[in-house]
Amino acid sequence: MLDIQIIREHGEEVIRRLKVRNMDATEVVGRLREADAVRRKTQKELDDNLARANELARQIGELFKSGKGQQAAEMKQESALLKQRAKTLQDQLDSVTAEFRELMVKLPNLPHPSVPPGNSEADNELVRAEGEPLPAATNALPHWDLARKYDIIDFELGAKVSGAGFPVYKGRGARLQRALIAFFLDEATKAGYTEYQPPLLVNEASAFGTGQLPDKDGQMYHLPADNLYLIPTAEVPLTNLYRDSILKEEELPVKCAAYSVCFRREAGSYGKDVRGLNRLHQFDKVEIVQVAHPGKSYEVLDEMVEYVSGLLRKLELPFRITRLCGGDLGFASALTFDMEVYASAQQRWLEVSSISNFEAYQSARMKLRFRSSAGKNSLAHTLNGSALALPRILAALLENNQGAGGIRIPEALRPYTGFDSIG
Repeated sequence: MLDIQIIREHGEEVIRRLKVRNMDATEVVGRLREADAVRRKTQKELDDNLARANELARQIGELFKSGKGQQAAEMKQESALLKQRAKTLQDQLDSVTAEFRELMVKLPNLPHPSVPPGNSEADNELVRAEGEPLPAATNALPHWDLARKYDIIDFELGAKVSGAGFPVYKGRGARLQRALIAFFLDEATKAGYTEYQPPLLVNEASAFGTGQLPDKDGQMYHLPADNLYLIPTAEVPLTNLYRDSILKEEELPVKCAAYSVCFRREAGSYGKDVRGLNRLHQFDKVEIVQVAHPGKSYEVLDEMVEYVSGLLRKLELPFRITRLCGGDLGFASALTFDMEVYASAQQRWLEVSSISNFEAYQSARMKLRFRSSAGKNSLAHTLNGSALALPRILAALLENNQGAGGIRIPEALRPYTGFDSIG
């Protein structure tokens, strides 16, 4: 959530920066400033009213004690009017505060100055690429055909049990999934991240805190009877571990990692982009989260990008890094880098990680602060990234390593799989 002080003092700048997201925030910002002014004015009048009522109560008590009942009775009439006025003011304050909050959550985070303009992923900016994309070999098969050929993933059986987008991994396919999870968690631990095993269901406050609600309400699986949400990423429970917390400055950065199953409705997804493992409703992912000092969060972001790059190098996958344009930027993010790997049989790049700095946007919603050595409380910055999401990693590993003798397993994974190849 944006700082209302910034909107009060720099409303035109907020409108200008949000245009990079292709959003005209003129009306929302204008209404926000009006609601904020009414809210503050009403709050002051209510506070003055209550202060006067308290003073009258004190004076009335003293008058009764001194035997001046008539004066006390007259003051009690004024006190009754103040109580009626206080109720009216409180109702007005509740109404304008509700309007204020509704408007505040409509505003996404301000994009970092480096975010390029654009409408979609086609306008994202290439930062760098590593490794040569492999040309498709003769008779190369996409991963969904390889999965059938080697009997390692059954998409039809998953559809029978649950529906499209819920694959069943089996045999060496299941073992490879487990190997990837263990590899990613071990690497995170080596890099100083503390491993967690968080809940897969979160409450409404948690989903709001990280920005999934109300923005992505339609993309989340909701259990109405309990008002709980299946997590779309471990970012949600991990970051909310620090909701309503005040950390010590010397504790920063806090580094968390977790494996979790993730659930996404992916409403409206169709076509070639959803074949096989390309887009699923349920998938496995290892997530990294950091809570950082505001003055160091962009150094942390660069560090996280390099860390994920290192994972992709160890998996021997060609990859590229793109900076998301304003039209493709997530609601709560100030700056996001996407990591994409090349899948040779599909001859296309697949996004496997988004690494984002949310600055203080999530912290403001969650009241996540830190106390400086001088004793001042300030909002921390939060960052997260996939390290990594398994489905498209697996798709690229299968397609890029296929050969006449089967599918080769990269060296880094062999201690975890216990086998060198599939086939």
